[in-house]
Amino acid sequence: MGYFCGSEMENNGTYEIVVGLEVHAQLLTKSKLFCGDSIAYGAEPNTHVSPVTLGHPGTLPKMNRNAIEYAIKMGLACHCEIERHNYFARKNYFYPDLPKGYQVSQHTTPICQGGYVKIKTTAGEKQVRLNRIHMEEDAGKSLHDVDEQYTCIDYNRAGTPLIEMVTEPDIRSSEEAFAYLTEVRKLVRYLGICDGNMEEGSLRCDANISVRKKGETRLGTRVEVKNLNSIRNVKRAIDAEAARLIRILEAGETIRQQTRSFDANTGTTFSIRDKEDADDYRYFADPDLPPFQLQETFIEKIRASIPVLQEERVKKYISELQLTEYDAAVLTEDRVLSDYFEELTRHTPNSKAAANWILGPVKSWMNDTNNEIDAFPLPAAKLAALIQLVDAGKLSFTMASSKLFPELLQAPGKDPEEIATEKNLLQQSDASVLTAAVDAVLEKLADKVAEYKKGKKGLLSLFVGEVMKQTRGKADPKLTNEILLDRLKSK
Repeated sequence: MGYFCGSEMENNGTYEIVVGLEVHAQLLTKSKLFCGDSIAYGAEPNTHVSPVTLGHPGTLPKMNRNAIEYAIKMGLACHCEIERHNYFARKNYFYPDLPKGYQVSQHTTPICQGGYVKIKTTAGEKQVRLNRIHMEEDAGKSLHDVDEQYTCIDYNRAGTPLIEMVTEPDIRSSEEAFAYLTEVRKLVRYLGICDGNMEEGSLRCDANISVRKKGETRLGTRVEVKNLNSIRNVKRAIDAEAARLIRILEAGETIRQQTRSFDANTGTTFSIRDKEDADDYRYFADPDLPPFQLQETFIEKIRASIPVLQEERVKKYISELQLTEYDAAVLTEDRVLSDYFEELTRHTPNSKAAANWILGPVKSWMNDTNNEIDAFPLPAAKLAALIQLVDAGKLSFTMASSKLFPELLQAPGKDPEEIATEKNLLQQSDASVLTAAVDAVLEKLADKVAEYKKGKKGLLSLFVGEVMKQTRGKADPKLTNEILLDRLKSK
């Protein structure tokens, strides 16, 4: 029996997928969780290490306050209960990329408990419950493709502060998993606590997958698929693994609890090891790190620093700025882009035009230059001045976006109207000049005028286009239409 694809499983209708996700997010601190070594990505191997990172005897860790703040910030944004009394434990296991022979983590007292992340799919809205969010240090990296004979170790990443978000087994499809991860990545970026870059490993995901007959309440035997490096691959891995598990059950065989990995090239999972029992990590409180107590004032200060998140912004843009739900959603997808849009609306009352400029020319610039909005050279006030020129009828949107906008990007310090005057871009609003141009066009297209008079009113756009050509795109469209209609009546 071959694999079921996702659509085949839906059509089968007999089984239900049950998924829980574990997401590791590297925190955007400048240094590691327990020492001052840099966490900057891309350095030469083993250059961001010290005796503390390497676990040399006699070294003592020191807590990173920013990491605690970031973990609390995520917990508050996810509606978690913040644990006031915290401590770190040693999770003991041996692996070559773990320099100390143990990982410092939280076990019995995760800093954030409960909570949820709201997702939206084609089936509607849903809250994916969280079991916990806890803090821990990252391991190093084993590199298998550097040397033909040996595995190489890079300890630069070891000790990087992480939060691990563990969901309850609430996810019922790969689409929901995709939506959840998209929401988490958006959330950590909004909060400024992680860059969310899965390709660089700053956001990583393990998926616990099981299947059961619809209507059953007992969970099936779960399989863990580890180290998924893109949101798309999480979706693909869940579909592939669920199909494999269904195939096993349909054949009357028993599912083994395993740890597996996903081959993105073949779209299949493969076994790493069987896992009969829970691992015994022999947790015990780290003797070198004292427990820490969180004060209410500390937590409330962090709560006050949380920016307005996407859901609230969407509601505001729809109700107050009268934007469509689609425009509001796209404008708020990224916090920095949304912040720029809000700054723009402080300089112009025309919020619809502001949205059109962001979603049109500005987004095109971002795509063409492969840049984010924080690299956009034009201050919001200058873009608002450009919008005002269009609103005042001094410039058509076409001329503003295709001619003036590129000029302004090259000289963001100059006044838009000044550039428009220099480049002879300002719209022609002189009625006598436009009347002469209209008359010339109607005389030239006398046969079309006759057709118009017989009822072919769609030809009006042809006449407008010809006037635009004559005036090199500078004719005021509204005034041109008025003059044309008036002259055509008298023909």
